[in-house]
Amino acid sequence: MKTETKFLILFLLCLNGLSAQTFIQGYADVANQVTQTNITNNLTQFEALGVKYRGTAALQNTLDWIKNKYISYGYTAGQMVEDSYSYSGSTCKNLILTKIGTLHPNTYVIVCGHYDTVTGTGTNDNGSGTSILLEIARLLRNVPTDYSIKFINFSGEEDGLRGSQHYVASVVNGTTPKMDIKLVFNIDEVGGVAGMVNNTITCDVDQSSPTSNNAASAVVTNELATCVDLYSPLNTFINFADATDYIPFENNGEIITGFYETNISTRPHTANDFLINMDPVYVYNVAKAAVGATMHFAIANTTLGRDDFDADFQVSFFPNPAKDFLSINFGTLTEPSYQFSLIDINGKIVLEKTVQNPKQLENIALASIGKGMYLANLHAGDKNISRKIVIE
Repeated sequence: MKTETKFLILFLLCLNGLSAQTFIQGYADVANQVTQTNITNNLTQFEALGVKYRGTAALQNTLDWIKNKYISYGYTAGQMVEDSYSYSGSTCKNLILTKIGTLHPNTYVIVCGHYDTVTGTGTNDNGSGTSILLEIARLLRNVPTDYSIKFINFSGEEDGLRGSQHYVASVVNGTTPKMDIKLVFNIDEVGGVAGMVNNTITCDVDQSSPTSNNAASAVVTNELATCVDLYSPLNTFINFADATDYIPFENNGEIITGFYETNISTRPHTANDFLINMDPVYVYNVAKAAVGATMHFAIANTTLGRDDFDADFQVSFFPNPAKDFLSINFGTLTEPSYQFSLIDINGKIVLEKTVQNPKQLENIALASIGKGMYLANLHAGDKNISRKIVIE
């Protein structure tokens, strides 16, 4: 939850002039598959898990619940990574689910929100954001996107953004080369207030130091507000980015935006942060906007049939053309091992490798392979997937 007072932004964004966004029926078709039943069930189940503070069984149980949700949607264990860190004598975990993009697999749209709570069950703060992340992931599981998406469920937000700080320092900056992030879209406390007219969502824009990423944040926040207008019945309000999990990214120079409720509840951080004090229809409407926005940011392809996308289990090989290495995205395959072979134009196998217990992404060194056209073949169980690969 944001703990600082929110102030009206001191400048205006021209919501019609900064981008050429237009309504995409395919995006609306997916956004309209958000269901009130799923949202309400997720909020109810999140509430029943109790107070999710560091060092508690409830925090671990909630992490397991989120993982099981992703699995139930068709994601695999190999697509999920637990990012552990220690704070104040407790081990906490962020959960990262990665969906690899088809054109820009090494550039990521991060959609995130925290799942830890303090004092109460945190059904609004941040069961609301958690329920929406789950619904976005459910609906985009078999929708191809140009850019990769990382769905990140952070812990430690209520301890001072500990989980997101750790992730930026250890993972984003610990990757060689540094992780390429297109933007960070954070969803925190979007439950609304029971009994009020909750028809406006706040879109957060970066206006703090460092200032080098502020203009880009203004552009994507304008795009976020436009998506709200295109794919939900909600109005928008633009406001300053504040103390939640996009801040460590913002401090790292990344481009950030986010959602936050406009009618700000007084229940978070209390024992009364319950579903009964929220507006679940509002969460449903925010979810529709969030689905549309994620598809816009990651550039979803709704013209490719989902059966076609899933025909090869979302397996992909990149880069293509390749040079020093070839990355294999194992997609939704769940076999414990696979055999990879590279075949030249004469039908000769020039490289063969067996990988046990593969991660989602595996790199194959190509230093000994000559330039030319090859057939990359992946064999896993009774499944066989082939692609033409150029090595430069």
